[in-house]
This record gives sequence, structure tokens and C-alpha cells, in this order.
Amino acid sequence: MRRYFEIIDGRLTPTENENSQIVVFVNPNEAERLYLIGELSLDEHTLSSALDPDELSRVEFEPEHVAVIFKRPRHYSEGDDFLFRICSMGLYLFKDRLIAVMSDDITIFDRGKELSNIIGGLREVLIRLIARSISQFLGHIRVISMVVDELEKKLETSMSNKHLMHLFRLSQSMTYYLSAISSNGVLIDKLRANAPKIGITSELEEQLDDLSVDNTQCYKQAEIYSVIMSGMNDARASMVNNNLNILMKRLTVLSIVFLPLNVIAGIFGMSEYSTFMTNVMPLQYAYMLFVLGLVIVGYLTFWLLKRTGLD
Repeated sequence: MRRYFEIIDGRLTPTENENSQIVVFVNPNEAERLYLIGELSLDEHTLSSALDPDELSRVEFEPEHVAVIFKRPRHYSEGDDFLFRICSMGLYLFKDRLIAVMSDDITIFDRGKELSNIIGGLREVLIRLIARSISQFLGHIRVISMVVDELEKKLETSMSNKHLMHLFRLSQSMTYYLSAISSNGVLIDKLRANAPKIGITSELEEQLDDLSVDNTQCYKQAEIYSVIMSGMNDARASMVNNNLNILMKRLTVLSIVFLPLNVIAGIFGMSEYSTFMTNVMPLQYAYMLFVLGLVIVGYLTFWLLKRTGLD
């Protein structure tokens, strides 16, 4: 699927013109891949990198264009089950054209800042796309933080493995985010170092400097939440083990308390002892005396366990 955009009066405008300045390819099919490789001379490996979520962010200089691969958060869906994933996006900057290639259909431009006041041409659009990615990372990190808070409240009253698995997946997501944000930071530094070669003006270099600061702050925020979630997982695992130990201890105490009672009840439940007791006193008194003896033995056993610290 293709989308076309033109920069008209400093504003990015969707069009239907196939020769537009900016063309966005969403999950290109085989025919579109052949067009990108054959007609636009894109490197096949670089094109595949734009669709590979495991590729690192980087800049490559080709004879006719500059290829920029960077990381962005993938659109979250219900089927992801609390796992926030990462995907790649490729930008191919020609002299008078910008080609964007991505694997899933998401909104890459907001209606506000990203679409208006474009004075730096295609290079500014490229920088704004990377800035959009950082903004998406920050938004996802805030959402993950809120979800973690809700899970923590649920875990206070429930020891369900489902909630623990959700917390683990969120922690796993933060690890992926940290790697992706760090990779984007290396990309931004390389863009700054090669600004003259790419044709980035001094005004756009200032935007790159701001972008570097924003990406660093994004990384620090993700790192803080990652450490917090890691500590929560360790604390929750310790609490589960501690609760299990307490439960087993209580069950052991109950077993010890009832063990002598079972022995006594088994002995005096034999026919010869039952006959002896009924000959000595009436049946109802013999039964009451026997129950009272069991209660006393059980209490003494519990008292001894409490004295030894096993209660």
C-alpha cells in the first residue's frame, strides 16, 4: 500500500500524485519491492532491514540516496497480551524525494506539529519522523507505567499467575524499548556527525541536538521504569515464596497437632477399650471424657509448638 504527500506552503498535504515528494510504503508487496529495488535502486538488504524488527538503527550512504533505518514502537493490539513490541522503519532520502518503508499501518504524522511549518524540506520531514518515534516511545512508556500500577493493585489481593505473567511481559517490553531507544541514540549522533554530507542545515542541526536530548531523556525514563519493574518482579517472587512457606508451616502445625489425637482415637476406638470404658461409666459420660482428653492433648501439643516457635 502506498501513500503520497507533498510539501505545500510549508505544510505536509496528502495527495494522489504518484510523483509526489514523499511516498510511504506500508508492508510493500512483491511488485512494490521490485519497484523499489529496480526503479529507485534501493539496496535489497537495506530494504529488508526496514521491515525487520531485529535490525539496529543505522545510516548508510548510497550513490543516489541516504538510507536511514530507525526503531519505533509497534502498534499495540489486544492479541499482543501485554507485550509491547518494536519494529523498524526505513527512510530513503533522495535529492528531491523521500521514500518511507514500514511494516505496519500506523499514523506517522500528527495533525499538528508534524504536518505544519516545514521550512527545511525533506530533511526536516526525516528529522520529524524520528522525533515522532521518540514521542511514541514516551507515550508507550507512560501507558506501561499506568498498567503496572493497576497490576500492582490487583496483585495485592490476588496471587494469580496471570497477573504475574502480565508483569513479566511488561518488564520484557521495557528491555526491548531500552535497546531500541539506545540504538536510535546512536543513529541521531551519526546524523549529527554527517550533517553536511546529508545536506542538513545549521537550523536543522539544532533540531537534531534537541532530538538527541529528548532521546536521552526517553532512555533515562525507560531505564527507571525498567529498574522499578525488575525490583517489583523480584519482590513479588519473594512474597510468593514467603506466603507459600507460611502456608506450609501452618499445615505442618495442624498435622502435628492432630497426629497424637489420631493415635489416641485409634487406640481407644478398639473394641476392648470401648467395652472397658462403657463398663466403668455410662456411655455418654465416657464419650464426653474422651473428647475432653483429646482437647487437652491437642491444646498441650499446640502450646509446646508455640513455645518452640513453630506456631
